[in-house]
Amino acid sequence: MDIQAAVAEFDRSAYSERLATGEGQRQQIVEHFPLDEWPSMPLERYALGVGQGSEMTYCRLLEFVATEFGSISGGSAGKHMLYRHKSGEWRLAPPLMGLGVDEAWQRLRGEFVTAFKAVERQAFAELDDLEILTSGQALATKSLTAYYPQHFLPIYSSTHLRKFIALLGGTPERNAPAWRSNRQLRELVRKEPALEGMSSSEVMRFLYASFDPREQKRVVWKIAPGPGARLWEECRTHKYIRVGWDEVGDLTQYTSDTELKHALDTELPDRPGGNLTKARNLVAFRDLEPGDRIVANQGKSHVLAVGTVSGGYYFDEDLTEYRHVVPVDWDTSLAQDLAEPQNGWVPTFAKVPEQLFAQLARPRTVSGATSEFDPAVEIPAAITRVQDALARKGQVILYGPPGTGKTRLALQTALAATGKSATLGNRAESQAISHMLGSDKVQLVTFHPSYGYEDFVEGYKPVDTPNGHGLRLQLTDGLFHNLCTAAADSDDTFLLIIDEINRGDLPRIFGELVTLLETDKRGITLRLPISKRTFTVPPNVRIIGTMNTADRSVSHLDAAIRRRFAFVEIGPDPDAVSGSVGPLDLASFLTFLNTRIADHLDPDHQIGHAYLLSNSEPLATDEELAAAFYHDIVPLLEDYCVGRVELLRELLGDLIDQDTGRPAQIAVADLAAALAAEFTAGLDRDMDA
Repeated sequence: MDIQAAVAEFDRSAYSERLATGEGQRQQIVEHFPLDEWPSMPLERYALGVGQGSEMTYCRLLEFVATEFGSISGGSAGKHMLYRHKSGEWRLAPPLMGLGVDEAWQRLRGEFVTAFKAVERQAFAELDDLEILTSGQALATKSLTAYYPQHFLPIYSSTHLRKFIALLGGTPERNAPAWRSNRQLRELVRKEPALEGMSSSEVMRFLYASFDPREQKRVVWKIAPGPGARLWEECRTHKYIRVGWDEVGDLTQYTSDTELKHALDTELPDRPGGNLTKARNLVAFRDLEPGDRIVANQGKSHVLAVGTVSGGYYFDEDLTEYRHVVPVDWDTSLAQDLAEPQNGWVPTFAKVPEQLFAQLARPRTVSGATSEFDPAVEIPAAITRVQDALARKGQVILYGPPGTGKTRLALQTALAATGKSATLGNRAESQAISHMLGSDKVQLVTFHPSYGYEDFVEGYKPVDTPNGHGLRLQLTDGLFHNLCTAAADSDDTFLLIIDEINRGDLPRIFGELVTLLETDKRGITLRLPISKRTFTVPPNVRIIGTMNTADRSVSHLDAAIRRRFAFVEIGPDPDAVSGSVGPLDLASFLTFLNTRIADHLDPDHQIGHAYLLSNSEPLATDEELAAAFYHDIVPLLEDYCVGRVELLRELLGDLIDQDTGRPAQIAVADLAAALAAEFTAGLDRDMDA
């Protein structure tokens, strides 16, 4: 959709109330923290982590209250450059490190004052010299917009600003701070006839409503509103979703999931190991953005509502429990009972697959049946990551432990590149992939030690003589040569998928073509050394490689090869195996086992979620679990630990026979309970099933 068409569809009246609220919030900033008070403003009025009772600090107002005047939610409190941690320690931006808190505040405050004076004089270039504010560009840009709305737009994310600049035909400046990108976008907006007459706030609403850069990154979460959904009425009435783990305090004070995990380990010492998954889920909850979708559930089979996140996370100290809060607009018309129980919905958090969400989000008729309306399924975030890497480098290597779905992701990305749905059902997906690989636009090859240049580019190979009485050598084009030849006469994207790319001798296979892989050298002609023919790599050719880190680390790749590929890590995904076999929670089992492997071996030797899948679905029976454990997982771990019985015992614990040092053979009917006792004993369940 172009700008003019999008403006024609944009309902300005639908946003009038929110625009008025946003302007009121801007006025609140200006009135509570007037410009003339900034030179002497005390730290207690600025920082998060200080102030008593209902006293509103500047940072709290900008992030958690003035949300309709552009959002800076998400991430840690580091964006504020100076804040007090729950421990009482002051956290400082990198340019302030090593200073006492009073001196740090004087310098930070001084840069704010300098920035305000520069904008007052319209000396915008001077802003780029403010080193400290560069560490908190979103907060700084929102501050400038609040006091000088005539010079800025209420858009503060550098990533979003760059997307919108490109949308309006501009070229985003490399490494430009957010305030400079904001000014560049503002100038483009002023020159766009279709946006004439819109206020800055209306432009912001229009751009996000019509061209939201977050859409392709969204993950749909299922979140239970307390055990047995006992908090649902409060969540529905007050338009939010709440979760527990109040002991760790405000989630914005944690800069990483690892830091939050340590806090969970301290506050909840009876649950070590599984707290990493909990920490990652809580960070994802904290970083939910407006427009993200939430499914509220009760048990495994009932959907209470489908919601849309309407604001940023906050920690509500006035609540007696479940103080982690995210605002949500709920659509209770989508309440429904599921045809099949979702075993992975026992914990508070779980990701909702695209196919399932598409079904849940269909409007219901009066009778309760779904209508014919089928919302478009968004491209999954994993595929978008690969697409972004391909756009940047031209070729990408998906790397990670075995069984993490690297090859399937490569094929799904190829499907998306050819205009097919990347979220088809298993059977339809297999058929689409088979059809795709039958064309000349997508080729799949597996590298191995004997694969060479002559297979990939060109070489003389023995063929039968015409009379059938012997062999002769004939110049034969290789796989990549044929792909590039076909791509040269087309505007379509051509893809080569190289499975097990690190098992081949890459310098020998690619030869001189390594140089032509770089995007700025596509189209350059060179002469092949064997045939003396000219050859180019067209700009519409893309390469996706996969490699198992358990076989060979990324660091072992030839430096020239490594520099020309983007690398995307594909790790084990516990959400992919959300489900249970008897008392064994599969996601928790995978997490705990991989935690042990990482601790006693290294992360490269973890096992992927595919080991706990059967026909792309989580294991469901005792027999499937026994087959996966004894035929796949145990042999792999024994191979990792060959000759080291104690190491195997560290990984499998009491599942190792103490006399023989071999894995104990447990009856099929008892295996799930034995694995649960070893790996998930004491794991909390956050809602009633």
